[in-house]
Amino acid sequence: MPEPLSGEDGAQAPRGPDPAGLAAQGRIRPILIHPDPALRRVCEPVGRLGWDRVSQLAADLLATMYHAGGRGLAAPQIGESWRIFVMDHGWKDGTPLPRVVMDPEIAPLGGEVETMEEACLSIPGRPVAVTRPVTVSMRCFDMTGALQLLTLAGIEARIAQHEADHLDGRLILDARDGAADSGAR
Repeated sequence: MPEPLSGEDGAQAPRGPDPAGLAAQGRIRPILIHPDPALRRVCEPVGRLGWDRVSQLAADLLATMYHAGGRGLAAPQIGESWRIFVMDHGWKDGTPLPRVVMDPEIAPLGGEVETMEEACLSIPGRPVAVTRPVTVSMRCFDMTGALQLLTLAGIEARIAQHEADHLDGRLILDARDGAADSGAR
C-alpha cells in the first residue's frame, strides 16, 4: 500500500475536507474523449502526489463530474495519471453522497454477477453492456488520508468498478470486445 498522503512540508494530510464542499472549490475541466491515449495509461499511486495537489484534483473531479451529469469520474478522464476517482450514486436522486477514492483495490464478494448497460463520459452516446460483480469489497484512502475498508453493492459497486477500470487504462469498450475482466481486482 502506498505511503500516507503528506503535504509539501511532510506533514500528514489534514483531517478533512468534507467531499460535499469540495466541488464548489473545483474547476470544471475538459473530459478526454476516446480514443485519447491518456485514457489507456495505467495510473500512479496518489501517495506520491502531495496533499495540496490531491485536494485540488479531487475538487476538480467533483466539479467536472457534477457539471457533466455523471455519477463517477476518474483522474485519467481529465488528463491526470493518478489513482483517484470520485463518485456520487445518489445526487441525481436528491441524496448527494460524494465519495473521493484514492489508490483503490477492489475484489468481488460472493459469486453474483449482473450485466447492465453502462455509459461513460469519455465515450459519449455509446452505452455498452458490461458484466460485473454485484457486491465488492474496496480498500482505499479517503480525503482524510484514512484507510477505508468498504463493502459496496448494486449501483455503488458498479460505479466504483467502472471508475477503477479507468485507473488501469480499461474502458467499457473492452467489455464489448470481449477483452474485459469483471472489473474487480
